[in-house]
Amino acid sequence: MTSGAKRGGVSWTRLGVAAVVFVLFIIGVNVAANGAFLQLSNVATVLQQISYNFILAIGETFVIITAGIDLSIGSLVSLCGVVMALAANSLHLSGFALIAITLASGLAVGGLAGYVNALPVVKLNLPPFITTLAMMQIALGISYMLSRGRPVALQSSAFENTGTGFFLGGVSNALHLPGIHYQVVWMLVAGVFFSVLLMRTRFGRYVLAIGGNEEASRLAGINVGLTKTLVYVISGLCAAIVGFLYMALFSSGSPQTGTGNEMLGAIAAVVVGGTSLMGGRGTILGTFFGALLIGSLNNAMNLLDINSYLQMVVLGGVILAAVALDELRKRYL
Repeated sequence: MTSGAKRGGVSWTRLGVAAVVFVLFIIGVNVAANGAFLQLSNVATVLQQISYNFILAIGETFVIITAGIDLSIGSLVSLCGVVMALAANSLHLSGFALIAITLASGLAVGGLAGYVNALPVVKLNLPPFITTLAMMQIALGISYMLSRGRPVALQSSAFENTGTGFFLGGVSNALHLPGIHYQVVWMLVAGVFFSVLLMRTRFGRYVLAIGGNEEASRLAGINVGLTKTLVYVISGLCAAIVGFLYMALFSSGSPQTGTGNEMLGAIAAVVVGGTSLMGGRGTILGTFFGALLIGSLNNAMNLLDINSYLQMVVLGGVILAAVALDELRKRYL
């Protein structure tokens, strides 16, 4: 058996073990919650709740695979949301045209911020931790300046369906089933697109190669600078998408939207999903299951009426356990 086959076997074994553990966890929680956890309405709620986290975590996955990190994503959510709300209010448009141009303005801001994040990393070889920490402060400050410290309320109702509507709501109502939130559709589309980009394209192979050995990748002819720049741009674009979804949900762009646990939750989902903090290994599918596990854990603790402060302790313990297991895997497998 080749080494590649062995690594593949280990990966499938880890995936199988993780799936079994997750299923046992779900069954245990459902029993403890008297069947409330697996009710279709609750499952739909969990999927909606993790959609924001997972889309942010997609961009973070690309960055962490290259042995980097992006601490600015939470602030970029705020900045892009404020910019898009201001843009929507200034445009004399309606319907799809308004939505499309508003989203484009946010993607432009997020992509530009990602490019600025990458420049010191690529050109000056500065640590990503420092450069993205600086961007975190810059983006948050700009969002407060543009909004004057207050939420920017949307003047158009064109975004209401995206924020609070359901995909094929009429069908779900006819079948007496809980609706699928539009955020879940955005999550699935983003997950499939970026999973294909990472696993089925030359760019994705370059990202994985750079994380495994940057110098060897450079000697092999890979444009390391361009690839790493695009990775941070992708992270900024994902933050912009989340900013758009939050803006649609709350009917406003607020500088406080991304200042919660968005950054921590995204990084936690990536780590719990099996992406190595040392770079070179990770999948979007794994990140999805990481986000799903964290979302399910939070939901389960709420159903079981566990103290919110204790929930923070549990989440921290899960992150620490995931990192420790990754280190043990590298040592002994």
